[in-house]
Amino acid sequence: MNHYLDANKHSWAALPREHYETYKARLSTHASTLSPTQIQELGDIEGKTLIHLQCNTGADTISLARLGARVTGVDLVPENIHYARKLAADFGIDDARFIESNVLEIMETHHETYDVVFTTEGVLCWLPDLYLWARNVRHLLADDGFLYLMDGHPFFMVWDEDALPDLVVKYPYFQKTADADDWIGGYAAEPKQTVNYSWMYTMGEIVTALSEAGLHVEWLHEFDWLYYRESIEQINDETGHWVFPQHQGQLPFTFSLKATLR
Repeated sequence: MNHYLDANKHSWAALPREHYETYKARLSTHASTLSPTQIQELGDIEGKTLIHLQCNTGADTISLARLGARVTGVDLVPENIHYARKLAADFGIDDARFIESNVLEIMETHHETYDVVFTTEGVLCWLPDLYLWARNVRHLLADDGFLYLMDGHPFFMVWDEDALPDLVVKYPYFQKTADADDWIGGYAAEPKQTVNYSWMYTMGEIVTALSEAGLHVEWLHEFDWLYYRESIEQINDETGHWVFPQHQGQLPFTFSLKATLR
């Protein structure tokens, strides 16, 4: 596991400066990098303590602070933490905290609990142990807190990205070994050639991992849009999401869920 995570840590370290510049420009002209769906599903977080797992360079963390949450961001990559702190300082978010940590190990060193554990958009695929992740989430949750998760739908994750909107299976739904890639980035930085690893999880595994950690899924929502542009065949709908017109209303591409301790 350490070999995979070391490779991913090295790969992600090639992106933070460009991510910082991209998101600084975006936050200078927009109040939030969160989608309307995320804001609606989160509800009122004014005054709540919130920990953002896999926070990257902190753009969403800052957006959550702008909604009134008292935020702590966590990321594996020290360069991400450096630029997250810089981004927070740029926008006067003086009470934001950022912690360099593997989210699979944070319960070993961090013992605060939070009203909200937040993690979204391309997060689960980087975790070599989903069940250990869920136990760390449980450790971080206050008794009356909740987890908010949004990510690519496992059904979407099987398709060959270069063939879309045609549906060609490239990543088997039930694959249990790490998948190696030679490139990383592209959505907020130029792609970099560097080896990294990802994992496939089924929807059943996601729900079961949370259940075995003692969490109850209050709701699970499925959407026919993506939160990023994967193909030139996509169009931006009226809510800012990216859809394939051929599959709109037919196939799931994104999911979100809320889980609590009761």
